[in-house]
Amino acid sequence: MASDKVQELTDAGFDAVVKSEQPTLVDFWAPWCGPCKAIGPVIEDLAAEYEGKVTIAKMNVDDNPATPGKFGIRAIPTLILFKDGQVVDQITGSVGKTQLIALIDKAK
Repeated sequence: MASDKVQELTDAGFDAVVKSEQPTLVDFWAPWCGPCKAIGPVIEDLAAEYEGKVTIAKMNVDDNPATPGKFGIRAIPTLILFKDGQVVDQITGSVGKTQLIALIDKAK
């Protein structure tokens, strides 16, 4: 589902990606989730727009249950913004591009 600009994360590789100095926006999703599918194209657009500045990643919560559990994710889509491995902010639900840009801007 992810494009070449959106990184697919696993439980095993999660920390290595989010602990970088570059901000990372992680979309926690599942293939059966309608709102997750609706927000997908927005995530792809952001990955292209912020390439080289922000890492945009997706994590399938069905295939990788440990990480969502660690962050207390109970609803999807949940998008969490990380900087230096720390949570900066998060949004739950299908939101618009403007809201996601505002979220990303918090890490600058």
